Amino acid sequence: MESISIQNIKQKFGIIGYDYALHRALEKSIQVATTDISVLVLGESGVGKEFIPKIIHQYSSRKHHAYIAVNCGAIPEGTIDSELFGHEKGSFTGATSMRKGYFEGANGGTIFLDEVGELPLTTQVRLLRILEYGEFIKVGSSKIQKTNIRIVAATNLNIVESIQKGKFREDLYYRLNTVQINVPPLRFRKNDIKFLFKKFSNDFSEKYHMPSITLTEDSLKYLENYPWPGNIRQLKNLIEQISVVETTREISIEKLKEYIPENIPSISFSNHNHNNNNVIKTRSFHEREKDFLYKILFDMKKNLNDLKNITFQLIKNNSNTRFIEKNQHLIEKVFGKMIHNRDDSIFQLEDSSKSEEDLDYEEVEEDLSKNEFSSFSLQKKEIEFIQKALKKNNGKRRKAAKELGISERTLYRKIKQYGL
Repeated sequence: MESISIQNIKQKFGIIGYDYALHRALEKSIQVATTDISVLVLGESGVGKEFIPKIIHQYSSRKHHAYIAVNCGAIPEGTIDSELFGHEKGSFTGATSMRKGYFEGANGGTIFLDEVGELPLTTQVRLLRILEYGEFIKVGSSKIQKTNIRIVAATNLNIVESIQKGKFREDLYYRLNTVQINVPPLRFRKNDIKFLFKKFSNDFSEKYHMPSITLTEDSLKYLENYPWPGNIRQLKNLIEQISVVETTREISIEKLKEYIPENIPSISFSNHNHNNNNVIKTRSFHEREKDFLYKILFDMKKNLNDLKNITFQLIKNNSNTRFIEKNQHLIEKVFGKMIHNRDDSIFQLEDSSKSEEDLDYEEVEEDLSKNEFSSFSLQKKEIEFIQKALKKNNGKRRKAAKELGISERTLYRKIKQYGL
């Protein structure tokens, strides 16, 4: 297969962003495209999950055959089997003729089952048969038919929770989840918001024949710190609304707050319309994110202090005064003031490095506010810490989470986010 770059994929499908987790999702899509294994795409509503199956189909051997996208949540339960598998004439009231279903019509190609978690249990049994044997039976028929099809499924539900409640078959989950691809929510892609804003602003400028809207520096920061429960879809709708309504093209933070209030209520980040107990309050969600980030920076700072202590002892015990004099400025910058002994032949240092006991999270938080860390670097560091902890604890999440200083639930979400 031809060499494919992430940049080519983004240009071809109009994907905006440089987030590491987004790039990882695109990389995995390319890697699995040449195979026929089933893929489960996970992500909140509005994150753009629909791009993943299109990429997989486009770069597979099936690209010259049909690609069909089905929103399982939008089809009534009484007709879903007929839509997917077809029906025979007279099989039910209103079935005046034989009908081909999507699995027959897309034979040789790819079918994308969006919101697969909404499928009724009886339909799940039929889908499992296709995944295992490539077989299905039309509604009202007894004849077994074969189909050669690639299935990519997606959901914004917590499938594990659905299995526990008896709403989703565990065996179907494992068949669909041969490869899992996680599309990150917008609140994890803060650095991408300015690029998405510019793209949508230009798009609506062309559509409505008016100048593009722009943001003040405070406005941009406000957007970056907003939790975006509706993700990219919400951002796009917001920009379209402001583009049409506002006459002033530079949008102030005060104007933004009219559209997205500062104090928002508790938000369910599953974005599911049914009852869901997994409601996360905005503040508690960000606190967990901060705890994990502080843990990383805490360990980084500890490592730096260990290195400083070793270097301090080497310099302190070094009798080469020329070396110390030559590097006095650098040494004082790192360790603090240099004190001359009475004979002026030896220098002493005031050790400014701290022991592990002296470090605290408040200090790390202060460092975080003063220094600029790229999102990409921090995400890579997160992944390294998680992988090391899981390997050290033989994949046991509870022990790994304890070592990382985070909850098991937060660790589980991070594993899903980065596809580990």
